Amino acid sequence: MPPIDDPGLAALRRWAALLDSAFRVPGTGARFGLDPIVGLIPGLGDLVSPVFAILILFHAVRLRVPRVIVLRMIFNAVIDMIVGAIPVLGDAFDFVWKSNEMNLNLLDTHAYGRRTPTAGDWLFVSLCILVLAGVALLPLILIFLVFAQIGSRIGAI
Repeated sequence: MPPIDDPGLAALRRWAALLDSAFRVPGTGARFGLDPIVGLIPGLGDLVSPVFAILILFHAVRLRVPRVIVLRMIFNAVIDMIVGAIPVLGDAFDFVWKSNEMNLNLLDTHAYGRRTPTAGDWLFVSLCILVLAGVALLPLILIFLVFAQIGSRIGAI
């Protein structure tokens, strides 16, 4: 499908290319953008991609992209933000995980009902929700195990 002809989307596409794939590593097909370079600046570097992701998400909502696709876009951005916050590893991750381009491709594909969400979209979102639920429950499970251990030791006295 050809991209949607929208001046706002055209500007977002240019910025996504600049952040994710503006430069090519000589002798390879590998591309990178300013995102991993700006990511080296403490504080500021970790904000560039999430702020841009918010602009893409606002555009997706405006173009009535299905909710599951918007959730997928949010998870793409959150994965980029979380891993990107890890010093050195996050900058290396930015060379591979191009969330801005992924989200714009999703937006182009699903805007104006041009394509319905697939089972893969639902699976990705479901797995992300399960991981989040697991991460949220982990502290509660650990607290329960600690108290169970303390209770067994008190009962043994």
